[in-house]
Amino acid sequence: MTAPTLLHRALHDPGDPPLRPLPDPAAELLRELDAPPRLAAHLRAVHDVAYDLVEWVTRQHPQLPLDREAVLFGAATHDIGKTAHTTELSGPGSAHEVAGRDLLLGHGIAPHLARFAATHASWTAPDVTIEDLLVSLADKAWKNKRVAELEDLVVGALAEASGRTAWEEFLDLDDLLTAVGEGAEARLAFQGAYPV
Repeated sequence: MTAPTLLHRALHDPGDPPLRPLPDPAAELLRELDAPPRLAAHLRAVHDVAYDLVEWVTRQHPQLPLDREAVLFGAATHDIGKTAHTTELSGPGSAHEVAGRDLLLGHGIAPHLARFAATHASWTAPDVTIEDLLVSLADKAWKNKRVAELEDLVVGALAEASGRTAWEEFLDLDDLLTAVGEGAEARLAFQGAYPV
């Protein structure tokens, strides 16, 4: 099967269980960049989890100002710099972060959306927002990886917005992340079905 056909499948195969499609601008950019199919599959898995996180936060914390579309676009493009740093698709590295932000800016993406490519691995930065935290959380939770420091920051933001205790917020977030984690094996299989 050719790479364009595999990329098309990674972007459109419903998956089992089904994964939501990427926002059209993100999918179009991946096609334009001839992104590796595994990257597209990964971005779909993270985007799908981000969608669940945003829906949950919006339902549980309607008083919390949240740029829903920014989170979803950020999750859908957070690793786009790996189109330029393909060794980071299967190995460690952070060169894709700044490269991804610059790539998005170079394609006319607004800075408030392009930033997630550079911030998704730096959740302790002083100017981090709830949107940044949710993209970072989705990038871990999709494969059932739990990062206490990151979760504590999310819990803190939720507790500040709600006036509830951090413990109450943690219990609710833990329930959500446990449920999200139950789908990790299927998401990993979906990603693994596509070549680097």
